[in-house]
Amino acid sequence: MTATLAFSRPASVPPVPQSVLDSVTRRLAQTAEAFDRSAEFPRTNFDILAEEGLIGLTVSPELGGRGAGLAEALRVLGAVARGEPSTALILFMTYGYHGQPTRAQSWPAHIYETLARQAVAGGGLIGGLRVEPELGTPLRGGMPATIARRTVDGWAISGSKIYSTGSTGLSWYAVWARTDEPEPRVGNFLVAADSPGITIVPAWDHLGMRATVSHEVVFADTPTPLDHAVDVRAPAEWKPKTSDTAAGLWNALAISAIYDGVAWSARDWLVDYLKSRVPGNLGAPLATLPRVQEKMGEIEALLQVNRTLLETAAEHADAGHPPSAIEANNIKYIATANAIRAVEIGLELTGNPGLSRKNPLERHYRDVLCSRIHSPQTDTILVASGKAAFGL
Repeated sequence: MTATLAFSRPASVPPVPQSVLDSVTRRLAQTAEAFDRSAEFPRTNFDILAEEGLIGLTVSPELGGRGAGLAEALRVLGAVARGEPSTALILFMTYGYHGQPTRAQSWPAHIYETLARQAVAGGGLIGGLRVEPELGTPLRGGMPATIARRTVDGWAISGSKIYSTGSTGLSWYAVWARTDEPEPRVGNFLVAADSPGITIVPAWDHLGMRATVSHEVVFADTPTPLDHAVDVRAPAEWKPKTSDTAAGLWNALAISAIYDGVAWSARDWLVDYLKSRVPGNLGAPLATLPRVQEKMGEIEALLQVNRTLLETAAEHADAGHPPSAIEANNIKYIATANAIRAVEIGLELTGNPGLSRKNPLERHYRDVLCSRIHSPQTDTILVASGKAAFGL
């Protein structure tokens, strides 16, 4: 582990009681199938999280939050994902903005405090809108087509963003755009979701994670105040820096924790199914068969490795000794692959029942496959890791 960044979170912050997280998991699981079928924003789920005081989890105590560090945030996200993973993915974005010293906390103080206090009150959900139809993800390079034009009162934003997680339920959009200046700057413009000139195009019709409502968001001269250009720089200043380690770390470990939560949910259903399923020709539950026990043991091993990787990395980060960017992304690669494989083993053991929509294993499989599309993707992770091994 490399000592490149200190996470300013006190070790004495009391954890959320496990009984609360178990209750949240159960309550979210009750409507997970309904949200998967309707593909609607899971508003009632966020009402539950607000009721338990969990939306402001990573906001500092000085602003009324719990001041949770990365390890505690992953613990909560895993419990939420075990109930309904789209909710966890939307929640993760808000956690990330408040949990990273170099992210939203570096914005103008009065703006950040507004967002923080909204989160503590059970609202203030924020999402980063970065991906575009032509540009793709900015992580692979290029300038955004979305334009921020100076006006008398501030900025007018025009452009289109796709795969906008949480689109219809967010309070704030952090829009990645470039200015219309002679030498364009690029960065984040904070836009209230109820601003004029915003159209949400219902384009999200996905294999899994359907309740993320990751629709297309179109801006047409959408106004935002001058000081809501919260982090805008010359393009060269956006090159990766040591101080930017936190964003990649939160992304890699949170994505891993969310899809690990999906695999745990699949595992829990599978255990119950195999213990109760008694074929007529066997006269005993499938769980008594050595082959079934072996494959169940493989699932347990995969998920144990995930838990160890995630807990260790998060604890090191909270202690001020986070993994490097390559190490964090390698964890994402292994943890998400393990989660997919764990659910696939369940399908091998159940056969047709596992792929029936009346059983949740089919939904868990569709959801866990979505782990592959989150940046950084496998090719980026492995090329970087391979180059590092060669010292290139």
